[in-house]
This record gives sequence, C-alpha cells and structure tokens, in this order.
Amino acid sequence: MAKSFGVRRNKAVAVTRKRRRHRAAAGPTGFGLGWQHGYWNGLCESIVQRTIAPAYIRDLHVLFITSGKGFPYSPLDEAVGQTLKQLVSRLSVMSPKDDIVGFASREMPALAIVLDGLEFPVATIDTLRSMGIRTAIWFTDDPYYTEVTAELAPHYDFVFTLERNCVPFYEQRGCARVHYLPLGVHTADFRPRNPRNEIRGDICFIGSAYWNRIRLFEELLPRMARRRFRLSGLWWDRLSEYPRWRDRIDLGKWMGPLETAEQYNAHKIVINVHRAHDDRTFNRNTYNIPAVSPNPRTFEIAACGTLLMCDNREDLAQFYTPGVEIVTYDSAQELADKMDYYLAHEDERRQIALRGLYRTLRDHTYVSRLSQLLDLGTAPLEQHFTNGNEGLQAES
Repeated sequence: MAKSFGVRRNKAVAVTRKRRRHRAAAGPTGFGLGWQHGYWNGLCESIVQRTIAPAYIRDLHVLFITSGKGFPYSPLDEAVGQTLKQLVSRLSVMSPKDDIVGFASREMPALAIVLDGLEFPVATIDTLRSMGIRTAIWFTDDPYYTEVTAELAPHYDFVFTLERNCVPFYEQRGCARVHYLPLGVHTADFRPRNPRNEIRGDICFIGSAYWNRIRLFEELLPRMARRRFRLSGLWWDRLSEYPRWRDRIDLGKWMGPLETAEQYNAHKIVINVHRAHDDRTFNRNTYNIPAVSPNPRTFEIAACGTLLMCDNREDLAQFYTPGVEIVTYDSAQELADKMDYYLAHEDERRQIALRGLYRTLRDHTYVSRLSQLLDLGTAPLEQHFTNGNEGLQAES
C-alpha cells in the first residue's frame, strides 16, 4: 500500500509542477492580476495620502463665469468650479448667458474669474470693471485661438495663459498683468484606480488625430502590432492603413474624464503627443505663435499612476524631470524603442510612474493652480510684475 501511495503521490507532484509551468507560460491568472493590481493600488494610494494638504480658505466672494461651451469644456468648468469652492468662503457660479451684471451689482464679488471667455461679451467685463470688480480671464486653448483672444485680453485686469509664449504676446497688446498658468489636474477625476480587467492593455493614446499625430503613428503602429494597444478619438480614419487597425481604434469617440482616466489606469504606457501649433484643423493661431508648454493631458496621465511617454516640449522640464518622473521622446523610433524597453523592465516602469504621480499631486493639481490665481488676482496692484512668470511655481 505504501508503494502504491508513493507512485500516486509522485504522479500528483508531476501534474502539479506541469500545471504551474503552464500557468507561468500563459501569464498571470485572474487571481494573480488581482493581487498585482491590489498591491499597486496600495502603493499609489500611499502617495495620494502623503500629498493631501488642507486647502487654505480665503475670506473672499468670487464670481466664476464658466466657458458656456458645453462638452467637452464642461468637465473643465466643473473641475475649476469644484476647486474654487474649496478655496474661497463664497463662490457664485454663472454662465455667460446669465444676468451677470444684475447679480454683480447686487452682490459685488471681489473677483470675477472667466474661463476661456470666447463666449463671454467683453461689454459685460467692461461693466464689471466700471463697478470696481476685479476681473481675470484664464485662456484654456492658447495659442490656437490667438486671433480671437488678442481682442479679448485687453478688457481684463488679469490675464492667465497656459502657454508661456503667449505672455509677451498679450503684453504687447497692452495687458498690464499677464501670468503664465498652465492647466492642471482635477484629482476627483484623474487618480489611480483599479480598472476593469477586460480593458487592460500595454499602450494607449486618447486624442484627436491631428496630422502630426498621424505621421507619428504611421511609423509607430507596425512596431506596436504585437502589443495590446488602443487608440481613441476623432479622425483616426486618416491613417493610410486604417482598415488594418480599425479593430483597435475607437473612431470618433470623445470620452468624459472618468472613462478617460479608466483607460489611462488600464494601460502600462500612455502616450502624449502635443498638437502642432501650425496644424490648420480648427486652428486660429494666425499669429503663428509656437507652442512650448505642456497640455492638460500631461498632468492627467501622470495623475493616474501610469507611465507617461511625452513628446519633448521645450517647457516640459519645468514640470517633470525626464527619465525620472516621466519619459520623453523626439521621434517615432525613439518612442518605439523606449516602449519596448519599459514593457520589458516592469520595475523601472513602475518606479518612474510612481515618481510622476507624486510630482503631479504635489505640484500640478487645480488646488495649486487656482491658489496661485487667487493670490495674484487679489494682491495689491503695485505688487504685480511685468514679466508674467510669477504665476508659475514649479518646484524641482
């Protein structure tokens, strides 16, 4: 009996070892993936908790005037409005179509902040200023609408722009107080989360297919063919081999913040490609101002705890240390090589992603950005400088 039991036991051990080898070759199991993501989420959450700081509430009545454009601008309206609510004792939110002059004459807010401003009549701003109410505008699409914004900016006491090259542009048009203030991240939307298993993959890009992006992905896609990747956005049927890739492209889809954040969380690498300043698709940059500053997607990707691979814009190093907190590239070849490297070196990928997450939550949230805006917009006017750079406080 003992001999027979030993034979059965040896066979059972052999079968168990064979199953383990098979599972290892096949990749992580559902349980293994769940454990890995749980451990990863724990690391990310520890960073989230370390970077939470109590908001300083100013004894101030602020009137916030939204863009009034609807989706896809409405999430930005909501992000700015929700953040301002944390920072001031009283916040009033109105759209450009509301009776703003009537409200302001009754309530007399200390500061009126206009987001984007393309739908807001400058005559209303002139009236608010005549009543003694300070006015500020935050341009969200510079330099792509400077043909329009050049006419709007001089009507405001304070001009905030997300593009550094637009600071001297507005100053030359008579604006006395111009500040460089990029957009940031709304952490209620963009933060580390555990995504659905069925959408997990290696690489993704979410955004419209402007022609510089088409040129990049024409070179990149053959190198990505063996990877699990996803593209999403307008105009991807511009690709010369679109039928070949169509099953991995969500054509014409414009995601909201939470769905976008889930996609970022679901992929090991998220690519950022800035729009070219001279792309003629929906572009009113008739002054041909070069764009050197990071777009909001830069901060939103990094805030999700994934590895951001970003084209190397001139101003980017003010916000992140390349190779330490994010990865940058200057060509499709370099991007493809770096994707291969970091997908093969998981620990390095994760360490950079964690450092990028920490830097983002420490320096680049809307709480940080709007605190700067409020401090500048309410300081005594003689304290304001003329070079526009004091609006940005990017720590190293």
